[in-house]
Amino acid sequence: MTTLPARRLGADGPEVSAIGLGFMSFRTSAGPADEKQATDLVDAAIDLGVTLFDTADVYGPEFSEQLLGRAIRGRRDSLVIATKFGNALDRDTNPDARALDGRPEYVRSAIEGSLRRLGIDHVDLYYQHRVDPQVPIEETVGALADLVSAGKVRHIGLSEPGPQTLRRAHAVHPIAAVQNEWSIFTRDIESDTIPVARELGIGIVPYSPLGRGWLTGRVRSRDDVSGIQLRHPRFGADAFDHNRALADAVATIAAEIGVQPGQVALAWVLSRGQDVVPIPGTRHVEYLRENVGAVSVALDETQLQRLDAIAAQVAGHRSIRPENLGTEAPLAGATSA
Repeated sequence: MTTLPARRLGADGPEVSAIGLGFMSFRTSAGPADEKQATDLVDAAIDLGVTLFDTADVYGPEFSEQLLGRAIRGRRDSLVIATKFGNALDRDTNPDARALDGRPEYVRSAIEGSLRRLGIDHVDLYYQHRVDPQVPIEETVGALADLVSAGKVRHIGLSEPGPQTLRRAHAVHPIAAVQNEWSIFTRDIESDTIPVARELGIGIVPYSPLGRGWLTGRVRSRDDVSGIQLRHPRFGADAFDHNRALADAVATIAAEIGVQPGQVALAWVLSRGQDVVPIPGTRHVEYLRENVGAVSVALDETQLQRLDAIAAQVAGHRSIRPENLGTEAPLAGATSA
């Protein structure tokens, strides 16, 4: 078993490996083949020194948490397990369910489901997956603080909050981490969320640090993209060739160094600061090894400048649902529906 460099999330948050493992790819089923693949991946990740594992109740839904829970059995104590809540899981059966739910009663029910599926007695880092625009963040974080007091959650996080919502949330209870999309292809959080997070001593956990696959160098045609990803604006027919050329520029730098394009992309994210811990996702051990190897890739100032110039040229919005990003919750005292 190897040891990766450690980074701390938040002033008083958990210490984790410099690169974590995102578990969103495990969302199609929880059958025997998926379980074996998940277990092999987690075993390899732990042996490589990965300690941060990130999932969510909505991945599947529920399959990702179930598979991660089975895979960590017997090895859980040395790991930092992060999961998320806030996307209603019963919308198909409950016509009154809301797409996003940050009500305290939903927070309390969501954690019980996640603990059951993961087979653990506490979550190390519990994120609100998306801010509920109808519920004051003070109410949601207050309920999360109660879970901390009850020992069911160790640390609290927010995913894709607006900067003022993040500030208000932290005033209720310390926020250990924000989880936002951040990569060479996506840098908008640098102007608002990152300054607030650093002012408050909050760690940063970038998801999609490989540009949703673009920065791996393995996307050459639209046939290389899954059906769901094809709906993404950056893989659209009008943007594809333009963005592939930008990805090729990253691959050129990788060839100069003698590493893989994805390793350059992750090394760029890691270079943003010691408070940054990316969570690339994969189902394959060989790609996991490649990702973890990025901690040894050093980029010089000229290469960083060349990479920095790419973001402004990317075509297409970073999300299929931009309305759920950077949401500011209503002020405390507002009536929640």
